[in-house]
Amino acid sequence: MKYKDYYEILGVKKDATQDDIKKAFRKLAKKHHPDANPNNKAAEEKFKEINEANEVLGDASKRKKYDDLANDVKFQNGYDFDPAQAGYGNVKTEYRSTSQNDFSDFFNAFFGGGHTNMDDIFGGGASGGRHTRSFAQDGGDVEAEISITLKEAFNGIEKKVNLKSNTTEKTISFKIPAGIKEGGKIKLSGQGEKGVNGGSNGDLLIKINFIVDAKFAIKELDLETTLELMPWDAALGSDATVETIDGKIMVKTPAGIQTDKKIRVVGKGYKDTHGRRGDLYIRVKIVNPRILSDELKAEYLKIKNGEKK
Repeated sequence: MKYKDYYEILGVKKDATQDDIKKAFRKLAKKHHPDANPNNKAAEEKFKEINEANEVLGDASKRKKYDDLANDVKFQNGYDFDPAQAGYGNVKTEYRSTSQNDFSDFFNAFFGGGHTNMDDIFGGGASGGRHTRSFAQDGGDVEAEISITLKEAFNGIEKKVNLKSNTTEKTISFKIPAGIKEGGKIKLSGQGEKGVNGGSNGDLLIKINFIVDAKFAIKELDLETTLELMPWDAALGSDATVETIDGKIMVKTPAGIQTDKKIRVVGKGYKDTHGRRGDLYIRVKIVNPRILSDELKAEYLKIKNGEKK
């Protein structure tokens, strides 16, 4: 009989997770599905082979048995294989090829014919000697992106997304929870691609992007903003009004503070979905008046000349 490398058939590594195997099977089954390849015998055979591989690797107990066998045999996909070489001298090698079992002799030898009935996969009935195909296939997941402001992300907001397909168009409303992080995803169950022949619908995954904010920079849960100070306020210290993401606060600036120095306000940063909140860092920027009056120029000259003495 021919040895079957089920990992190679599904295009996954031997350490693939069960979820990886499921995704690979769905992708290949969709590509080689007989409904997508009418009158294509090669695609039909490939589809059977994919289902056989999934029947084994998609079941944890069968997969373990197969892995144990593979560790002993060391054969490659399609090579002639004698079960006795791996200590399976009692394995029967003659099988009936009936509509009740379209899997390979290799599968039948080690997994007792399997649980998948290919008649079910292709419809069970016959019409003019041909199967009526009715394979149940889950719909694929759909990914989309939406951009929101930092304040919308902080407070939470309800948004709408418009979905279009070849035949339908619909608008879905959904809530973005307060404190979602940039790059976070919201899953709308059942709003992805439609399943075929009773298969489950896929999900819609919406990735959240933040619009660049003019007032705040964000790093993890901390926020940073800029406070402009006149030279005299920087030199003497002052009480300044600072806008935070959730309101205005009064901040005392120390005398003699320099440009690019930061003032930290604990607990006034971004807040995540668990209620944890970061800090606000206020970066100082010393600026000069755009228009100098004669009196102000005179004062500046006094200071300048006084420094020279």
